[in-house]
Amino acid sequence: MESGMRAEAAKYGYTITVVDASRDNAKQQSQVEDFISKRIDAIVLTPYDSQAIGSAIAEANNAGIPVFTADIASASREGRVVAHIASDNVEGGYQAGKLICQAAGNRGTVAIVDEPEVTSVQDRVKGFKQAIAQVCPGVMVVADVDSGGTRDKASSDTGDILQAHRDLRGIFGINDDSALGALAAVKAAGLNGKIAIVGYDATPEARAAIAKGDMYGDAIQYPAKIGSTTIDVIHEYFAGQKPAAIVKIPVGAFVRSSAQATP
Repeated sequence: MESGMRAEAAKYGYTITVVDASRDNAKQQSQVEDFISKRIDAIVLTPYDSQAIGSAIAEANNAGIPVFTADIASASREGRVVAHIASDNVEGGYQAGKLICQAAGNRGTVAIVDEPEVTSVQDRVKGFKQAIAQVCPGVMVVADVDSGGTRDKASSDTGDILQAHRDLRGIFGINDDSALGALAAVKAAGLNGKIAIVGYDATPEARAAIAKGDMYGDAIQYPAKIGSTTIDVIHEYFAGQKPAAIVKIPVGAFVRSSAQATP
C-alpha cells in the first residue's frame, strides 16, 4: 500500500509520512496525536483495533483534519471517516470459499483460522461462509479459531484442530501468516497434501507454497491499488468533491496454474 501511495502522491506533489504502530493501539493513538500537532492536511489510518481507534479519529475531526481509512475500517461510533478504501473482502472470502469447494468437493469438514476483531477479516469470513453455503453446501465448518493473524499461534491452533477433527479436508487462513502457520502444523502431522489450505493475500511466500502444491490457493488482493486509490480519493476531497463513503478494490484468486503463468 505504501508503494502505491507514494507513486500516486508524487503525481500530485504530495508529501507522505508513514509510521508503523507495530500492532499497538496506544502507539497508534499517539501517532495520530503527533500528526495532529504537526497540522497534517489529511490522515490515512489502517486501524490496529477497529473499535478503539474511534477516539483518535474524533481528535483529528475536532482539529479539522480529514481522516481516511485504508484496508481496515473503523468500527467505532466515535469519529467520522471521509472514505474507506479497501479490497472487496466479502468477495475475497467468497473466492477463498470457492477454492476450498474445488479442493474438498461437496462434502467433508473444514476449519477457519480467524482474527475476528478485524473488520476486513469479518468480511472475509462472511464471504467464505457464503461460498460454502452456495457452492458446496455439503461441506461443514467444524472449527473457527482466533489465532490473531499470527503464524506461530495459527500453527499451534491448527495442531489442536487436527487432533479434534481427524477427517478435516480443508483450512482457510484469513491471511497468509495464518495459512502458512496452518501449513506448518499440517506438515508436522504428516498430512501435507491431504488437507487443502487456502490463504488470503498471495504474498511471495504463499505463492511459492502454492507453486509447490503445499497450499491449494489464495484469494489475491492488490495493496498497491488500494494505496494509489486512497491518494486519488484524498485528491478528490481536496478538490472539493465528495468521495464515496466506501471504495471497493476488486480481488481475485491465485492457484498453482497462476503461479506457473507468472514469469
